[in-house]
Amino acid sequence: MTTDRKQDYYDLLGVGRSASADELKKAFRRLAMQFHPDRNPEPEAEARFKEVNEAYEVLSDPERRAMYDRFGHAAAQGDARGFEGFGFGGLGDIFDAFFGGQNARGQRGPTRGADARRGITLTFEEAVFGAEKEFEVTSAEVCSVCNGMRAEPGTEPERCAQCNGSGEIRRTQQSIFGQFVNVAMCDRCRGEGRVVAHPCKNCRGAGREKRKRKLSVKIPGGVDQGSQMRLTGEGEIGAFGGPRGNLYLQISVKPHDVFRREEDDILLELDLNFAQAALGDEIDVPTIDSEPQELRIPAGTQTGELFVVRGRGVPHLRGGGRGDMIVRANVVTPKHLSKEQRDLMKQLAESMGSDVKPQDDRGLIGKIKGKR
Repeated sequence: MTTDRKQDYYDLLGVGRSASADELKKAFRRLAMQFHPDRNPEPEAEARFKEVNEAYEVLSDPERRAMYDRFGHAAAQGDARGFEGFGFGGLGDIFDAFFGGQNARGQRGPTRGADARRGITLTFEEAVFGAEKEFEVTSAEVCSVCNGMRAEPGTEPERCAQCNGSGEIRRTQQSIFGQFVNVAMCDRCRGEGRVVAHPCKNCRGAGREKRKRKLSVKIPGGVDQGSQMRLTGEGEIGAFGGPRGNLYLQISVKPHDVFRREEDDILLELDLNFAQAALGDEIDVPTIDSEPQELRIPAGTQTGELFVVRGRGVPHLRGGGRGDMIVRANVVTPKHLSKEQRDLMKQLAESMGSDVKPQDDRGLIGKIKGKR
């Protein structure tokens, strides 16, 4: 929060005036993580981050801290270059200097590789019971010709003449309070301290190339459409010896011809004829386990009634046991009957007090066509 009157630097960092250099650094790291705009979307976060950075830049320098303790903000602003002028190029440079990427002296350090994503398709049964799958990924790998050195074989990267191999450019400025040194990354070698005069022809100086590689993964039982698995360290290679990123597998599941899934339950539509629904029956129904399950259908079953077969569903992904199989009854009206079946149905209707008038199976359209 900015006000007309600047807040005390010690108060900004939440430390006492006798705080050690280590205490100052810990306080800055904590606040930088809290207010960095990449992590904090609040409108005031960036301004707050700048204030915290300014306070740390002054108090972490013994000479400037001594001047601030004696003269306050007037001394700190004697070299008033603000946020951009304390040896960093902006928000990203400050964050990298403390939390990875470019180190505090400007040279690049090991950087973690990028994460990669890939889709993988499973059958319905594989998603339910799990499976071991092999697949190919295409990712950046160390160049097979220059072995990541980026230079053509037989040559080596040369020391940067602009920064003399330090990876940084130091500029000294004079103010009424003394000299101040501004340190920035060398724009010629980009902080590496070395330049490649003869780039590798295979990778064009990148030090990496795209290659295919085979991976194997064990899919646990219970995954579903849209589930995601992380394969640690199987993403893109890192820069300057940094670790690989991760590979994220996005899972798709093929539909089944018979079963549907609802969370950890498996749904089955069971067709019954009039006789089965009216009189009841004992029938074998299919299960995802490939072993039929005997199911008792009570007399008078109606369309939409549900029957539960315990423990024949999907294994719980994060715990023991399985869901259930839910069987939904569907009483089917036959479209075509033999003469014997029609006579029997008519007798049944009469016995139930209904004087039915059987209609032609052809229906209205068939009758119209038949008259032609």
